[in-house]
Amino acid sequence: MSACSTPKSLPSSGQKSIHDINHPLGIEEAALLTPSPELPYTSSIGDKDLSLPNGTPADTSSPASSSSLLNRLQLDDDLDGEMRDLFVSVDDPKKHVSTMETYISYRVNTKTTRAEFDLPEYSVRRRYQDFDWLRNKLEESQPTHLIPPLPEKFVVKGVVDRFSEEFVETRRKALDKFLKRIADHPVLSFNEHFNVFLSAKDLNAHKKQGMALLSKMGESVKYVTGGYKLRSRPMEFAAMGDYLETFAQKLGTIDRIAQRIIKEQADYLVELREYGPIYSSWASSEEQLGEPLEGVSACISNCYSTLEELMDDVTEDFLPVLREYVLYTESMKNVLKKRDQVQAEYEAKLEAAALRREERAVIPTDVEKCQDRLECFNADLKADWDRWQNNKRQDFRQLLMGLADKNIQYYEKCLASWESIIPLLQDKQETKEEPTS
Repeated sequence: MSACSTPKSLPSSGQKSIHDINHPLGIEEAALLTPSPELPYTSSIGDKDLSLPNGTPADTSSPASSSSLLNRLQLDDDLDGEMRDLFVSVDDPKKHVSTMETYISYRVNTKTTRAEFDLPEYSVRRRYQDFDWLRNKLEESQPTHLIPPLPEKFVVKGVVDRFSEEFVETRRKALDKFLKRIADHPVLSFNEHFNVFLSAKDLNAHKKQGMALLSKMGESVKYVTGGYKLRSRPMEFAAMGDYLETFAQKLGTIDRIAQRIIKEQADYLVELREYGPIYSSWASSEEQLGEPLEGVSACISNCYSTLEELMDDVTEDFLPVLREYVLYTESMKNVLKKRDQVQAEYEAKLEAAALRREERAVIPTDVEKCQDRLECFNADLKADWDRWQNNKRQDFRQLLMGLADKNIQYYEKCLASWESIIPLLQDKQETKEEPTS
């Protein structure tokens, strides 16, 4: 058997069934989110002091927030003990305007100790189409591996202007995560196109060299025997396909509901913006109720700004992760289809050899090579599946804990604001009940 493209350092998935892998929203994961009873109680509001209408500090003590718990929890499956020697980041977006086009470029920073690089540090500028070029090259040269998804080129829900600060920052985060996932991969990170992307000052010179020849594996994947119908996927790969269908469906439902909630919250913000000033205007004509009414107006203003922060956090942090994993499932489905094509080619060659009924019992060389490619594909896919599950488990753990933390902060701040009104109302009630001399 020929050697697979997977290095020895790549962890093997063995024969573990997909049913043994925890669902990201399963009961097993919920146990990991349970705070330890030994942890102290602290405020989850953060560094910002809450300003109350009566000027007194608010006591918003509560169990330790999820953000503080996240810092205390040890992510036991982080990098599986691998020693990292390649660090990449994407920052400093800049807008370029010319007579021909307008686009955004990003600075890509690299630090490495790998011998494949001529220098220990690089800083180059890349635009979206350069990232797209890199992903296409990785798909061509590494067809047996799962290539991380890129954010959509034009469509980002809730954002119309693709040159707006919000759109650019959302894309920068997505591109940064895209490169980090490649850099952490034990095979993709050594790809020559990735090296060129990180280090070449003029990437266009490499892009103009034309389409590179596909690897032998890529040719086999792309040009398989036509008309042959795959008998059936092996059980574990069929289970992968079923899981991806269900996972994508659940994420799509969550995304649609979250979008609807954000729209309803936006409508609620419009009402709050009109609601608060009415109390302030009313207070100007009420001598006895002036202070409490001003306090209500201030409370509504606090609730408005707090809800606005919550919506921004959900839009910028929660929804992009959901969308990334929807795209991830599509990428994984494509790799499964390629694996099926290699299996179909192997079965077709095997049947053709059996029909020839050759007297010699030796298996033809082309059948052996095709079998080797299929086994290598299976090994690479299972290893990437395990890495994907591991990343997904960590991402959703942090995502859900962050979402819980932001909601706790929102309700704590609103509660503290409304509780600050009670002393004002009580003072007015006591003044009213005092006997006259």
